[in-house]
Amino acid sequence: MNSSTRDDWNQHWADYSDAAEENPAQAYRRRIVFSSLGLQGSGDGVRLLDIGSGQGDMAAAVRANLPSAEILGLELSCSGVEISKTKVPGARFVQRNLLGPATVPDEQRYWATHAVCSEVIEHVDDPVLLLASAREYMQPGCVLVVTAPGGPMSAFDKQIGHRKHYRPDEIESLLRHAGYVPEHAAKAGFPFFNLYRCVVILRGKRLIEDLSAQRSPSGSRLAHVVMATFHILFQMNLQSSPWGWQMIARARLPPRTSQD
Repeated sequence: MNSSTRDDWNQHWADYSDAAEENPAQAYRRRIVFSSLGLQGSGDGVRLLDIGSGQGDMAAAVRANLPSAEILGLELSCSGVEISKTKVPGARFVQRNLLGPATVPDEQRYWATHAVCSEVIEHVDDPVLLLASAREYMQPGCVLVVTAPGGPMSAFDKQIGHRKHYRPDEIESLLRHAGYVPEHAAKAGFPFFNLYRCVVILRGKRLIEDLSAQRSPSGSRLAHVVMATFHILFQMNLQSSPWGWQMIARARLPPRTSQD
């Protein structure tokens, strides 16, 4: 597979958007992200930046849990932006490449009180640059929560462009180099997230065929049953465990200096 294919997110969202919505790992990550953000109530005064907003699933969860929060999603793919606008009409989604030069609109500069970068850094060659560029959208003191995969890489991970999987100390280092102050980094998801990942790894390239089958009218009954089972099991995952394969980190943007 060449690099242009693995990074073609316009095509990936066309191929796998339905499977992504049903994926129990996505729902599990959203729960631990909300826990790490520490937000409660209606979300009054919250301005949340979704870095790599994909097809809007995180934004939809934010809207459901914090109906008063303002949401801004930054996404590389045009198809992801269009899907997101339909899914969460009250939020703003814009096409941005945080790895290249760009001018931040005045109304978005230093805007966010909270930010999420979920399952994005493993897809890019320069995650420090991506996180550093996102700082322009955050006000001082903004809380940033990052999730990334750990553990072995599957054939499907390679299909969708994973460069590497992380350890907590590696994410802490990325955050420091990008100009943040790390507050917490840990492994989560033991035991059932790990078990789910083992199923994905063992399925290998056949998983891609399974996901294609889900798009058919009949779908893959076995895949649906497996997904539903893991949705239940994930309720019993440990949020912090030295054996977990889901990485989660929290950091804060320090006050700006005269050099910023």
